[in-house]
Amino acid sequence: MRVLVVEDEVSMAASLRLGLEAEGYVVDVVHDGAEGLARALEFSFDAMVLDIMLPGLNGFLVARRLRAAGETVPILMLTAKDGDLDQAEALDTGADDFLSKPFSYPVLLARLRALIRRGSTSQSALFTIGDLRIDMSKHRCWRGEDEIVLTAKEFSLLAYLAHREGRIVTRDELLFHVWDGMDGFATNVVEVYIGYLRRKIDGPFGRSSIETVRGSGYRLVASDG
Repeated sequence: MRVLVVEDEVSMAASLRLGLEAEGYVVDVVHDGAEGLARALEFSFDAMVLDIMLPGLNGFLVARRLRAAGETVPILMLTAKDGDLDQAEALDTGADDFLSKPFSYPVLLARLRALIRRGSTSQSALFTIGDLRIDMSKHRCWRGEDEIVLTAKEFSLLAYLAHREGRIVTRDELLFHVWDGMDGFATNVVEVYIGYLRRKIDGPFGRSSIETVRGSGYRLVASDG
């Protein structure tokens, strides 16, 4: 999953990047409202963490202009402590949720997961695709009663495919949302990790849940043998 962080406090932005990357997210960081708006309009993000007090354009204006342009990226807006008016305006201008500073980092992660789920085909943190179960909040998955151990990157790839269950996901889309885009364009990293996943979630169980759609990409479907 790819998240855009728009935060002008450099230390806060760096902390958010490190924490989110440790959870398997791909993170873009900008420190200016106008740049954040331009980035969100140019690229497709799974969620956006948006501060209110920003140079260039404040967070309210960024959210308002994104919604006016028809962009539906889930927005988690960071507001002032006890800022009831800020929180009300955040929702009125297009934010999906808000979090007051200083905030609990586990709560921020939970809010982000909830926002991303709302934009997917499932409203639950637990995805069930045939006999494959994926717990997004705990980063765990099972085939039937057998738990499958995945690396952070393998889980991120599976999670992205699960959020788009049944739909074709292109290689470039996976590069952007699961890796950091351009750095992986010249490699076969997607194909390699698809192979890793198949050997863990499909091969030992006689399943074929990750389909290759020739010339288009990949698709995760229910496969019960």
